[in-house]
Amino acid sequence: MTPPHRVSSRPRTPLPPVPQTALGVGAILHGPRGLLLGRHRHGTWELPGGMVEPGESFQETVVRELAEETGLTARPTDVRLLGTLLDQVDGVVRVTVAARVTAWRGEPADQPDEKVGDWRWYPLDRLPQELFVCSAQALTAWRPGLPVDHTPAHFTPYAQP
Repeated sequence: MTPPHRVSSRPRTPLPPVPQTALGVGAILHGPRGLLLGRHRHGTWELPGGMVEPGESFQETVVRELAEETGLTARPTDVRLLGTLLDQVDGVVRVTVAARVTAWRGEPADQPDEKVGDWRWYPLDRLPQELFVCSAQALTAWRPGLPVDHTPAHFTPYAQP
């Protein structure tokens, strides 16, 4: 039997593409104590999360960022991807994958050299003012009835198994 013909691929040019997209995750941790939010050094309240690194799955990014920012531990199997949010800021397409963390271990604590800290649990009916836009978008994708204002984003939900 003849092996199938293999097809090659290559970049268009030897130059890297012009940076035009930011890809990150936002982790929603909600339980009996409320929703976990931290304060960024620039003043916004945010979900744990951050930028995806090359080679990581979105679940792995959520687990890594959660540990780096809060000290909490979770497993990739504890992460449920909700969908992708897409918006644009100053010509940069921003892609945020909203995720729900269903189980975690530990107590959230400020971590050295992180930009977000002062971790607190908030009831959904008493969220703080000045949410970070990507966090606000993720929260309303998760719970569309939340009274949270933000710039629009296109949300593509993922099919749940």
